Amino acid sequence: MAKSLYISTAEANSGKALLSLGIMEMLLRKSSKVGFFRPIISDPEDGRKDEDITLILEHFQLDMTYEEAYGFHRKEVNDLIVGGKYDLVLDTIIGKYKELENRFDFVLVEGSDYQGEGTAFEFNINAAITKNLGCPVLILSSANSESIDDMITPVRLSLESFQTRDCEVAGIIINKVKEPYLDSLMQELERQFSQDVKVLAALPYDKKIGSPSLRDVADVLKAEVLHGEDKLDNQMEIATILAMQMDNAMGRIKENSLIITPGDRSEIILASLQAHQSTNYPNISGILLSTGLKPSEDFDKLLGGLRDVVPILSVKSNTYETASALQNVNATMRPEDTERILHAKQLFEKYVDTTTFEERILSINIKGMTPKMFQYNLVSQAKQKKQRIVLPEAMDARILKATYILTDQEIADIILLGNPEEVKEEARTNNIDIDWDKVQVIDPANSTYFDDYVNTFYELRKSKGVNLEIARDIMKDASYFGTMMVYKGDADGMVSGAVNTTAHTIRPALQFVKTKPGVSVVSSVFFMSLPDKVLVYGDCAVNPTPNPEQLAEIAISSAETAIAFGIEPKIAMLSYSSGASGSGEQVEKVRAATAVAQEKRPDLNIEGPIQYDAAVDPTVGAKKMPGSAVAGQANVLVFPDLNTGNNTYKAVQRETGAIAIGPVLQGLNKPVNDLSRGALVEDIVNTVVITSIQAQKS
Repeated sequence: MAKSLYISTAEANSGKALLSLGIMEMLLRKSSKVGFFRPIISDPEDGRKDEDITLILEHFQLDMTYEEAYGFHRKEVNDLIVGGKYDLVLDTIIGKYKELENRFDFVLVEGSDYQGEGTAFEFNINAAITKNLGCPVLILSSANSESIDDMITPVRLSLESFQTRDCEVAGIIINKVKEPYLDSLMQELERQFSQDVKVLAALPYDKKIGSPSLRDVADVLKAEVLHGEDKLDNQMEIATILAMQMDNAMGRIKENSLIITPGDRSEIILASLQAHQSTNYPNISGILLSTGLKPSEDFDKLLGGLRDVVPILSVKSNTYETASALQNVNATMRPEDTERILHAKQLFEKYVDTTTFEERILSINIKGMTPKMFQYNLVSQAKQKKQRIVLPEAMDARILKATYILTDQEIADIILLGNPEEVKEEARTNNIDIDWDKVQVIDPANSTYFDDYVNTFYELRKSKGVNLEIARDIMKDASYFGTMMVYKGDADGMVSGAVNTTAHTIRPALQFVKTKPGVSVVSSVFFMSLPDKVLVYGDCAVNPTPNPEQLAEIAISSAETAIAFGIEPKIAMLSYSSGASGSGEQVEKVRAATAVAQEKRPDLNIEGPIQYDAAVDPTVGAKKMPGSAVAGQANVLVFPDLNTGNNTYKAVQRETGAIAIGPVLQGLNKPVNDLSRGALVEDIVNTVVITSIQAQKS
């Protein structure tokens, strides 16, 4: 059974990052103990680290250092081999790899870049490394031709070379294939190679993955950024030289063009920016000023005051040299490129037969539920029956980015609240390419729902002194309107709180969505994704000082939430004392709460009072509470008060790097969930996924 896979490229710029992202995502669903290794990396420029190592280590938060992830820089290898120390190169690489192999269940190995001279020699040493490490090989090539035969030739040569060295070739993937050739290329791959190789795939060229960003342009060309530094992630799909009169030039502007013009052509700069802002012309990604000339002080001041200024870069080379230099700019994937990374992983999943891949290469025994497995299962479950989730805070860029991810991956049907024109303009300003055919945008006060919602709210709250005029004012509030959508069944769940307070998010739900039968208190949990397991923490967000009956109810609700998300609950009622060893008001409260919970739900494994270490550490649990079915293996941890719970989850999150998904509200008739105002896009996506699953079960 292989414990590793070696990605070998048949030529430069084949798109290894996309493949590494997709394979690593698969691996981490099977085991949290996965390593990443590159035997030889390019020489560092200006102290920069290897892009692929940085991407994989940081995005997946692997438990290893940068230095552990590579063997040598390319120049070091050349110098050693010239000095007759070829064996030292192999021995050192094997030694570093074996250290990772001993620590991890699986190691993904990524070969060198095949850039510059000596690519034949570089292939030979990569083949030697592969053979010595005992890794099966995945051959990756790039479709840089209009001929199927020309696309396959580099692959055939690589396959033959590895086979002559008795290397096991596990698969062949050709990347960056133009759409018209996909089917015919796959047919030819099957015809020529299916007898020798089980994993075969052709991936289409994708502009979102393959187009360099303006940050890439600035890095390679050593350009000075004059304006628009916050939009350097804009992607350049085409470079367009404009040096003629604008009447003639306007028709040459294409979507996501990088406009190249001499630095003294102020009229072209201004007209290009106006075209970008006009709905009648395509968006441009940026402007690249050649010849070293820059706008005058007054004109530069004008540019600095404009809204939505794309990046404006300046280089010293002339226009022709500048355009030629762009040929050397390749797309780079960085850890912060969340949307592109998700898109790359989705592309891999769509075009690679992952079932065959796993059967052929990735046979790792599952050990419990890892965080990757948990998150993958959540998304898969949400996709099974898509829910309509309303997001009231549509003018927040994080919400719009999350909307793009959720709709692009078909996780949920999203309803945004706000003025449709303003919402779409906000997305455009932030370069968020939402497919508006997949998203419903509703302006509450001008919607067809409004009068019905006003009357419904009036009927529900008139006993509390609400009249029709008050109801009309309140229903203009997006949080109230969104909650009413959930109450009336026009949406299946709501997620809010990126802008609004927790109280503002929850109050409408408490007023008319109400709690489930038999539940008197709304509470919350966080799913804490630790490096090797997932724990449920409750209540860390809602109830400051629950009494014993409320604490028992929180424990039962938390257990039911765990069950709903595939976790068999073992519930620890936390305190500063374990079992009967201590006393005090807080210990007695937890002891009473435990008794109430056990009486109400004798089918659940509930232990308390118990200290945190005894709850989660098997050795400590066996000493402090021998014979307990929960001690040492608890996965639902119920805190005695909000002060303890909130501080504990934040301490664990910050000190261990755990991903905290939540707060997930529980006890309501229909799902409404709150976000932290510091929520990241990933947090919003996770919360919508959780809300969708709650809605499926409500």
